[in-house]
Amino acid sequence: MASSLLHIDLDAIASNWKALDAKSGPATQTAAVVKADSYGLGADRVARTLLRQGAKTFFVALAEEGAKLRQAIGDGPEIFILSGHMAGDCDMIADLDLTPVLNSPEQVKRHMDVLPEATFGIQLDTGMNRLGLEDADWRALAPSLLEKSPSLIMSHLACSDEPHTGMNERQLAEFTRMTDGTGLRRSLSATGGLLYGKDYHFDLVRPGIGLYGGRPYTDATPVVTLSLPVIQTRIVEAGETVGYGNTWQAERRSHVATVSAGYADGISRRLSNNATLWAGDTACPLIGRVSMDLITVDITDLDGTPEEMDLLNAHQGVDALADLIGTIGYEVLTSLGARYQRRYSETLG
Repeated sequence: MASSLLHIDLDAIASNWKALDAKSGPATQTAAVVKADSYGLGADRVARTLLRQGAKTFFVALAEEGAKLRQAIGDGPEIFILSGHMAGDCDMIADLDLTPVLNSPEQVKRHMDVLPEATFGIQLDTGMNRLGLEDADWRALAPSLLEKSPSLIMSHLACSDEPHTGMNERQLAEFTRMTDGTGLRRSLSATGGLLYGKDYHFDLVRPGIGLYGGRPYTDATPVVTLSLPVIQTRIVEAGETVGYGNTWQAERRSHVATVSAGYADGISRRLSNNATLWAGDTACPLIGRVSMDLITVDITDLDGTPEEMDLLNAHQGVDALADLIGTIGYEVLTSLGARYQRRYSETLG
């Protein structure tokens, strides 16, 4: 089967990071979130690109991700592990100079028992009720933890893409109350909080989705193009159907292209009869059901037969595709499958 191509513009990622860095201001360090293999785009390539632009701090979800990232970028840059110090992580944390973000009294104890001299960060729960020390635990543990000078105290906004709920203001106030006077480096905001302005910036911001062209950073430069090769075309007469379940029936004599990709490649079955592919600047409807390896497209109105068609491009980004199926751009990006040939472009040094 022909190979589908996922083109990743590293220059665009660099441009997005530099633009967000400018928004955070000179007093605030701009890190980069490269968890989940940089949202599916390749943490090794992305992190090396951002290092050349001046990024010095990276965030991943798991110690295993941190280990791979350390091998890719070498010694020096700080790599935070957002899941904290999990059982079995000791050797990776110590040997590869990773910084766990401790989230619970149990993680604090584990870290102090096995790596009492190793650096660490602290996450506080300011209302999201997901990860982080709650207020009572923080008050009990703060005296001993602060003596060890954590590298970072952080929290996470629950509604950074929903500015009118009042939750962001409540979390900002809680984070400020819990951390004022510590004298330590603080971080509250990922992409969304960074865009709210300096009150949310503190000492470090950690953009993620904004680097990769997704909301809420609506000024982001598009990063990905997903091009799917046309395997076969056929004429479908009026009244005939296409695909599993006969869910699409031709109302006219139609020219139908079968292209190489399907739900095994992260193209949601919910896009069946509900999406657009592009031949250059011309939109063509996806027809019939998305199957495991194939989708079908009505190309009747094209002048010719394209060799490939784009599902993601400058006309239709990850958020536009996500809106069609009631999800978010994060899920679209991280679902892009391993069968795609990934091709990188980069001209910036």
